[in-house]
Amino acid sequence: MLLTLENVASYYGRTRVLQNISLELAQGECLCVLGRNGVGKTTLVRTLMGLTDSTQGRIMLNGQDITALPTHRRAMAGFGYVPQGRQILGAFSVRENILVGTFAGRGKRGEIPAECLDLFPYLRENFDRRGGLLSGGQQQQLAIARALALKPEVLLLDEPTDGIQPNIVREIGQMLLHLNRERGLTMILTEQHIKVARQIGHAFIMMDNGKIAAAGRIDEMTDELIARHMAI
Repeated sequence: MLLTLENVASYYGRTRVLQNISLELAQGECLCVLGRNGVGKTTLVRTLMGLTDSTQGRIMLNGQDITALPTHRRAMAGFGYVPQGRQILGAFSVRENILVGTFAGRGKRGEIPAECLDLFPYLRENFDRRGGLLSGGQQQQLAIARALALKPEVLLLDEPTDGIQPNIVREIGQMLLHLNRERGLTMILTEQHIKVARQIGHAFIMMDNGKIAAAGRIDEMTDELIARHMAI
């Protein structure tokens, strides 16, 4: 398996937010992480990136135990991260935002991979535009391009369609599908849009109170499970 979690618990201070998370993800698969707000979805991807206060259990990436590694070493090991809210550097240009990614990952520093711009023609055409002037959907494209500049083995996306207008949601969904199916990029995404999850995912987990409440292949994600674990 490309990624394995064994009984992973994660803490903010002394508060345990994730409890005994175990899962496996094969090369080229997309895992969708679903559930209501506040159940631990974001904490899961932050835990993978080493952004919580402490972690128990074991995280294996490509045969390497990365549980004790700091965030920058995890990026170099193969994780690319698109955080919730995008966290674009507003005063930096599109070009400068993407270049930041090249210094965090395993590719050639200071050189933007061609695929980052091939996927997003708008970014290529607005290379010198400040990131803070882009729309929400354009900033999301920029955040994904920045993560791809790391040349990741696993792309982690936290709510990639949150707060984005429907037509851009469709575009981002198609782009993620292309990255996964055509380019073989392994992905984990937290998501609220069931349609997007069913379109992109190979497998899913439903979270509740920091635990995995249900899991399976994407065609096993029934309406009954969705109602039980996602309805308000």
